[in-house]
Amino acid sequence: MSVKKAEAFESRQNREADIRRIPRARKVLQSYVTSVFSTLFSLAYSFPLVCGVWPDLVLCNGPGTCIPLCAVAFLLKFTGLRNVRLVYVESICRVKALSLSGKLLYYLADHLVVQWPELQQKYPRSSYLGRIL
Repeated sequence: MSVKKAEAFESRQNREADIRRIPRARKVLQSYVTSVFSTLFSLAYSFPLVCGVWPDLVLCNGPGTCIPLCAVAFLLKFTGLRNVRLVYVESICRVKALSLSGKLLYYLADHLVVQWPELQQKYPRSSYLGRIL
C-alpha cells in the first residue's frame, strides 16, 4: 500500500516517485541471534544506497528497515562527511515504552518524536507533537 500511495502522491505533484527497497534488519519474532546476520546484510545493502542519495535528512518511523539506514547516516555525520539530520517518529502504538528501534535511536537521532505525552515524560530527550496520523 505505501508504494502505491507514494507513487500516487508524487504523480499528483507531477513528479516521479523514486522508490528503493532494502531488506529488513529483523523480521517479526525473529530471534536476536539470527537478526545480527540479517541486520549486517541490511546494513551492507543500505550503505551504497544512502551514500548514493547523500541525504540531508533521514526521517523514519521504524521498524525493521530504519536502523541500517540510520546507522549509515549517523556514520556519515560522525565522520564529518555529511551533516545528516536523523528524525525518528515512534509508532502511535507505543504508549508505555519505546520500540527496539526507538531505544536504539534514542541517543543517536537528532529528534525522536513520540505520540503520547506519557512516553515523552518517561523519555525526556524525546519530543511530543501530538498524534501524527
